Amino acid sequence: ASGRDLARLAQRLSDFSHANVLDMGCGAGHASFVAAQHANSVVAYDLSASMLEVVAGAAEERHLSNITLRQGYAEKLPFEDASFEVVISRYSAHHWHDVGQALREVYRVLKPGGVLIIMDVMSPGHPVSDIWLQTVEALRDTSHVRNYSSGEWLTMVNNAMLVTNTVITDRLSLEFRSWVTRMRTPAPLVEAIRLYQASAPVEVSH
Repeated sequence: ASGRDLARLAQRLSDFSHANVLDMGCGAGHASFVAAQHANSVVAYDLSASMLEVVAGAAEERHLSNITLRQGYAEKLPFEDASFEVVISRYSAHHWHDVGQALREVYRVLKPGGVLIIMDVMSPGHPVSDIWLQTVEALRDTSHVRNYSSGEWLTMVNNAMLVTNTVITDRLSLEFRSWVTRMRTPAPLVEAIRLYQASAPVEVSH
């Protein structure tokens, strides 16, 4: 995988060559692989054992020996307090059942002065656009919980005693077929998404 977000991540991590990094909800490991090229060590952490197997194989192919794997929930991190200088989460938070608790866990495992980097799709905040986005996401991937607005994120981060220093927004272009294929979305649900798109209100389509 490639993209502006991974390029920005690499640039940000260039200042953390001695850091221990946690990749929360690592998925296929794209953020972990970027981090491993800059940091001292990376823990690729995910609930899915099958995804961790993918990460292990890909890390071996890339000759990245500083990545270790751990399995578990975002809301209950199996790490000691102040274990990491950097915590990353890329396109994972919308799967978490309790984002507030997960962020409190991040605060606990970060060292003083540590950095949290979250990348995820955000809700536009407008009620009509929001319900449309959540519905499409859930049809595509039944493990989807919610995309949050920027205001919701700022509130949750603040409530976890974390401080927001930078917010970067970007437009994410997706090719429909590959977008549903990588999640193995069943054909009836793919058709439902297409029908839903065709009936999208003006607030959504524009």
